[in-house]
Amino acid sequence: MGTENPGHPSFPVRPLPAPFAAVPPTGTPFSSSDPLVGHEASSFRPTPPTPPQATGPFVSSGPTVASDGSGFKATAPPRFNDQSVSFTPTTYIPSTGGPFYRFPTSQFPSTTQGPPARAPGPPQVQPFASQVSSPPVSFHQQPSSVPMGSPPQRANFAPPTVNAPQSLSDSSFSGPRPSLQPSFTPVDSSYSSARTTLQPPLPGYVNTQSNAVSQVPTMPSSFPSYPGSYVPPPPTITSSFPAHQGGLAPPMSTATPPGMISQHPGLPGGIMQGLAEEFRSLSFGSIPGSIEPGVDLKALPRPLEGDVEPNSFAEMYPLNCHSRYLRLTTTTIPNSSSLVSRWHLPLGAVVCPLAEAPSGEEVPIVNFASTGIIRCRRCRTYVNPYVTFTDAGRKWRCNICSLLNDVPSDYFAHLDATGRRIDLDQRPELTKGSVEFVAPTEYMVRPPMPPLYFFLIDVSISAIRSGMLEVVAETIKSCLDDLPGFPRTQIGFITYDSTIHFYNMKSSLTQPQMMVVSDLDDIFVPLPDDLLVNLSESRSVVGAFLDSLPSMFQDNVNVESAFGPALKAAFMVMNRLGGKLLIFQNTLPSLGVGRLRLRGDDVRVYGTDKEHALRIPEDPFYKQMAADLTKFHIAVNVYAFSDKYTDIASLGTLAKYTGGQVYYYPNFQSSLHGAKLMHELSRDLTRETAWEAVMRIRCGKGIRFTSYHGNFMLRSTDLLALPAVDCDKAYAMQLSLEETLLSTQTVYFQVALLYTASSGERRIRVHTLAAPVVADLSEMYRQADTGAIVSLVSRLAIEKTLSHKLEDARNALQQRIVKALKEYRNLHAVQHRLGARMIYPESLKYLTLYGLALCKSTPLRGGYADAPLDERCAAGYTMMALPVKSLLKLLYPSLIRVDDFLLKRSGDVKEFLDNIKRLPLAAESLDSRGLYIYDDGFRFVLWFGRMLPPDVAMNLLGQDFAAELSKVTLTERDNEMSRKLSKILEGLRRTDLSYYQLCHLVRQGEQPREGFFLLANLVEDQIGVSSGYVDWILQIHRQVQQNP
Repeated sequence: MGTENPGHPSFPVRPLPAPFAAVPPTGTPFSSSDPLVGHEASSFRPTPPTPPQATGPFVSSGPTVASDGSGFKATAPPRFNDQSVSFTPTTYIPSTGGPFYRFPTSQFPSTTQGPPARAPGPPQVQPFASQVSSPPVSFHQQPSSVPMGSPPQRANFAPPTVNAPQSLSDSSFSGPRPSLQPSFTPVDSSYSSARTTLQPPLPGYVNTQSNAVSQVPTMPSSFPSYPGSYVPPPPTITSSFPAHQGGLAPPMSTATPPGMISQHPGLPGGIMQGLAEEFRSLSFGSIPGSIEPGVDLKALPRPLEGDVEPNSFAEMYPLNCHSRYLRLTTTTIPNSSSLVSRWHLPLGAVVCPLAEAPSGEEVPIVNFASTGIIRCRRCRTYVNPYVTFTDAGRKWRCNICSLLNDVPSDYFAHLDATGRRIDLDQRPELTKGSVEFVAPTEYMVRPPMPPLYFFLIDVSISAIRSGMLEVVAETIKSCLDDLPGFPRTQIGFITYDSTIHFYNMKSSLTQPQMMVVSDLDDIFVPLPDDLLVNLSESRSVVGAFLDSLPSMFQDNVNVESAFGPALKAAFMVMNRLGGKLLIFQNTLPSLGVGRLRLRGDDVRVYGTDKEHALRIPEDPFYKQMAADLTKFHIAVNVYAFSDKYTDIASLGTLAKYTGGQVYYYPNFQSSLHGAKLMHELSRDLTRETAWEAVMRIRCGKGIRFTSYHGNFMLRSTDLLALPAVDCDKAYAMQLSLEETLLSTQTVYFQVALLYTASSGERRIRVHTLAAPVVADLSEMYRQADTGAIVSLVSRLAIEKTLSHKLEDARNALQQRIVKALKEYRNLHAVQHRLGARMIYPESLKYLTLYGLALCKSTPLRGGYADAPLDERCAAGYTMMALPVKSLLKLLYPSLIRVDDFLLKRSGDVKEFLDNIKRLPLAAESLDSRGLYIYDDGFRFVLWFGRMLPPDVAMNLLGQDFAAELSKVTLTERDNEMSRKLSKILEGLRRTDLSYYQLCHLVRQGEQPREGFFLLANLVEDQIGVSSGYVDWILQIHRQVQQNP
């Protein structure tokens, strides 16, 4: 996200500084100096901050322009680049000050005596991970207690298998933060230097000259700190003073003697230089002849690298689970309720418990056998790397509730000279943040269920004509040998139109027997014991059934759908075992219980208080059925196909409350969409699945999770019922403080997923994470995780559309961003002349753009005419379950130019994919002489420029290169250019196998196809009444500047 994008010319690029950069050789983060105890520890009152002169890590993106315009109405951005037109800027706005400011985190001098500064010299020997997990009240360390991997307190620590600490001169942290200055590279062919026809150039762009802040030479420094404090980036001057809990200690100014603190907050050390800034900023200049402000499009931050998994604590907390399993919205926890109230973004987490392990890693499986799983007897926390052992290894202290537990005799191990268990290297549960325990019989309410797949298939006339039935039957048959759980796997089928058809596929039969039930009011199940069969025993019968299924109903002209009674029948068959129910629905349910009516046609409802009712189930039958299905461990996946309204709002409820998914194929035709259905159904059937699961997330004293968001049923206040879980599903939750003031310096989180593996083994997957407690709001901003914030905010916004107007949901999202940026601005407004600049933390530089993209996403955008009701609801159900990476790609897709690569005689496709240059999602990124791929993770759009060389189009499309592209299908042809394009598309598909991207061909100027597939999805452009990126930025900036 913040890394350099080589060759991309249209905006300043700068490396993302590590949130915890390298410290000086003698610096010790989380150093183990004498802890504060009692009253002094809890009643700390900082004196006014003393901003030092040291150079900070961040710089602004341009000069400050003192223009405070009030209403910018940006003209439409140019539609396409035109290399034949150029312009010369007509004005230059000089800066009122140096363009690059830096601002260090304020130092809070202690009101109590801190420990003496340690003189430079030989490092003090200290065992690895020597901070004791502090009890909630006392900070005293128990004399004989030594932690097994609690958060490290030094910048340099020995690895888990080494007893002696490393030399302090060998820092394990990243290198010093460089002095970063943005630079604008020349414009290449993909970005025309001209701004044509639709919008005049904005001449008041920021100055691109880099003015470096003067620096003084780096000198050694020592920062003794209290447990829980942070060590700053490498200071550029000599300093030695105690840091305080919850704050990031900055370097002292060169004018302040070591060990002394300047008493003049506004004048750091008396050196007459501008205050350094640690935030990013955008400067606004005036358009000639207008008082309205403008901003350089190239200076706007864009997430062209997609989601970058946060690694800010990978070195500070090396024993944490990987961020793809558990991500916090900010990796620092506020220590007070008042601090939470000033953090206007959501405080919470995103959990993907079964995410695919990072490359080269596997989650270790631990079997305690006769010992039994080691858990805290009070809070039931599982043993993890942050528990501490004491009393010569006979007791262990829980890191979450601090209770001292006995170590079972079978689990006992002696402690070595450093207090570490001598068997630590053979105990992955004490060295890994993610682990999987084999559960004994006491974790089973019943014997583990076999994997069960039940198919409920609509066979009405529309399902036959669209080809859906044929594709489904063929795909299921192709996956029979790959279904998880062989040889225990169970399978069954029901088809329905105006009647319900059951199938006996007992292994003793050569052909399946079909039984028809036409009484929809009193459903019963004929031969209940033979409708579910063991796949390995009845493989031939099931294969014969799937071969004959399409021909069996090929002449069916029935237009009715008895979906509700068929659903009840499937439940009656499955409720003994549970499993996964796959529904293939092609028409609006019209008969029996659960029948639905056509709604949403009255445009007068939109924009009123009754609008939201269209997006929730009309009939309570569906939510009640979802509750019953969840109770018996049945998960539902809904595959909806129709060219007409089918009420996805009601059907999707079945997936929402059973931990399932909704797949939506509008206007399905097997010739066009068959490949997408085949790939997505195949993945659904063959991916590893956790059955009859429940999940709970535990956290330390003083905090708790208050709300949960995603596809599941909440069984109790904190227990999520998940009949089926897989690697493509994520869950979000919000956090709150139960106490006014947290007394601990570290908070621990533990996710526990109890499930049945397809092999029949009952297992518990456990992810553990530690995070520091801070008293500094700026530190919360600095360690914010944009991906987790956007993931949680999107779920909250979608849920708001179920009880409010779309406009209300969009306004609430915008106000949340405005309040967060206003609070951040207030943190720096006293010491800096911000003028008309918009400032934001480096960690949240993409938040405003993702907020705009979310407002333009299918669930939230526009009104009645902007998205069909079914499509809007289906997108909402999908986004509620997406992991962070997939969600961010959907909100801000990739735009890639490929014609230059295709025209090269030689070129490695793998190298091209590894070094993709993604372009801003704006019409001006499109060159009429180019060929572009738009990829949002769900579909490809291949855009052919009007002036694309004819031989490129002919090689890719053959004789159809001049035809209307809506009638052309892209296939691999016998030439090098076509083969290279096919490999590129296949490589992009392999990056995320959750969904299959069909390729839609679009030619420039071919309307309305071009507008529907591409132009309406360029989120940075103004579309209808929705704002473009520049308008959105200025709109937010004006609201941030307004007084409350």
